[in-house]
Amino acid sequence: MCGIVAVIGSRDAAPLLLEGLKQLEYRGYDSAGLATIEFSSQASNNGSLTCLRAGGKLVNLNSLVDRDGAPGQLGIGHTRWATHGKPEEKNAHPHRDSSGGLAVVQNGIIENHRYLRKELESEGVSFLSDTDTEVIPHLIARQLQLSLAEGMSPSGSILVEAVRKVSLELKGAYALAVIWDKTPESLVVARRQAPLLIGLGEGEFLCASDTPALAGFTRTILPMEDGEVALLTPLGIELYDIRGERQQRSPSLLNGLEDVVTKRNFRHFMLKEIYEQPEKAKLWVDRHLPYGLPASSPIAYPFENSFYEGIERIQILACGTSRHAGMVGAYLLEQFAGIPTSVFYASEFRYSAPPLAPNTLTIGVTQSGETADTLAALAMESRRRKSHGNPAFAPRQLGITNRSESSIARQVPNILDIGSGIEVGVAATKTFLGQLLAFYGLALTFASRRKSRSVEEITTMANELRNLPSQLFSLIEKHDQLSISLSQMFSETQNVIFLGRGINYPIALEGALKLKEISYIHAEGYPAGEMKHGPIALLEKRVPVISIATPGVVFEKVLSNAQEAKARDAKLIGVAPNGLAEEVFDALLPIPEVSEWMSPLFSVIPMQLLSYHIAANRGLDIDQPRNLAKSVTVE
Repeated sequence: MCGIVAVIGSRDAAPLLLEGLKQLEYRGYDSAGLATIEFSSQASNNGSLTCLRAGGKLVNLNSLVDRDGAPGQLGIGHTRWATHGKPEEKNAHPHRDSSGGLAVVQNGIIENHRYLRKELESEGVSFLSDTDTEVIPHLIARQLQLSLAEGMSPSGSILVEAVRKVSLELKGAYALAVIWDKTPESLVVARRQAPLLIGLGEGEFLCASDTPALAGFTRTILPMEDGEVALLTPLGIELYDIRGERQQRSPSLLNGLEDVVTKRNFRHFMLKEIYEQPEKAKLWVDRHLPYGLPASSPIAYPFENSFYEGIERIQILACGTSRHAGMVGAYLLEQFAGIPTSVFYASEFRYSAPPLAPNTLTIGVTQSGETADTLAALAMESRRRKSHGNPAFAPRQLGITNRSESSIARQVPNILDIGSGIEVGVAATKTFLGQLLAFYGLALTFASRRKSRSVEEITTMANELRNLPSQLFSLIEKHDQLSISLSQMFSETQNVIFLGRGINYPIALEGALKLKEISYIHAEGYPAGEMKHGPIALLEKRVPVISIATPGVVFEKVLSNAQEAKARDAKLIGVAPNGLAEEVFDALLPIPEVSEWMSPLFSVIPMQLLSYHIAANRGLDIDQPRNLAKSVTVE
């Protein structure tokens, strides 16, 4: 779940590496480091390797580079989210071999590192860190020594072959970048089940875990495929598969790189991104709900008719916030469109998938397009369906993502790009709304094709979606102010309970997750009707309860459940329309009175803003909360 950058060319590497790491810091900010090699013109053709590492955020590494310098036109960089070993300097990347002349950065997890470490220690290798990565430079150095002992001269060819052979020893998912001071004009990169892109510049190459690091450098990329190893020199790219066979593949052009984003006048990116939701909703409406389509089928999605034909059931695979969006989507697909739909934790689906059923659409939801568990679950489901042999069981897959140039787009044949723009804040806000809208569009489309809803019902929902942007604009401004004052009551709070029912139960889960992520307050979301089956034991005057009560089939039930909490002295906060139940709640976060189908698009706004202001009052790092990263690329 780290970010790696590597560069080779004619310019100083350090500034390019630091800029790339800045764009990838959302992947981890526990520590950072870089290594560069300055070419020596002496007869030995060796270079001089400089390695700088710092605990904490990238600014600490910047200070080191400013102070000590990192000369050279070849380099690798890393920003870390800790898996093996505490987030401190000794565990920061790059890691080096015993000679100090070979350096490696890695994104991923080496699952057999304990076995490899014991083997190397038995050969006299000393380890300086607690990480799984440190076995890699020692393994590569061992391979290089074997080649040199056979009389080979140091070269990029023996380095790439050493990395390829070591790749065969490693188990897990990883992306690597390797430099060696004896080959100062060679950069070797490799990947297995972790993203890695090669960006092609003018006489230089930049490799990175994700496209933001390529912004301002190039629009021409060569995405590495699973198991590939590449040798990059100032003269070009040599690409090999895991067997060592040379590969030929043309680069591709990015459809578009996001502009470099700023906070503008906002205190944090998260608040800015909450405020961007009306604009993103309007872009979605303009793109997918254009006027002129038949009232019975108002959605313009980029799929052929054959994509929808014969689908009898849907399964949704996702993690975290994306799973909560999938739960709202499942409710819409089942209750509005009439398709049996199940939602699975992608991490659990990988190891306990349900029995195969025919004519099933599998939807993977990942805002980054790089979520390891979701990608692996989709791949596993595709393999087992292909092996079945019956056409009715053939894989049919759709990816919902905010990154159309990501791994899921290369893995899954059908993609819905939610088009929310780059989201810097680790806690998802506008991308959650984008995922919800993607599911509303699917529900409308399937309802239309299956005729499970009348034209009037479909038209009503479509018109409500068209009104969404303007309603969100006023709602966000109102709740920004309301949440500032209400957040004061949470200054000493340690536990919060969120309640919802039906289509708003996932919003209760999302509200609890947002509060946990950025304020570090323990919070849990429950179906309101389940309170009396255990969680009610937690209630007392120091435990606020936030209850979503929107008009619909369970409205009165939710109010009754809320009153059960109030009877236990809990401070009760309602998310409900004005004029319907103020007397029930100690405080009200009002939302418009809309149809129950539409209510999640509104009830989530108070959750986002209240969590934001509670965390802001506590003086916490809202955009980069502790222990979290934006893109979860390890299992």
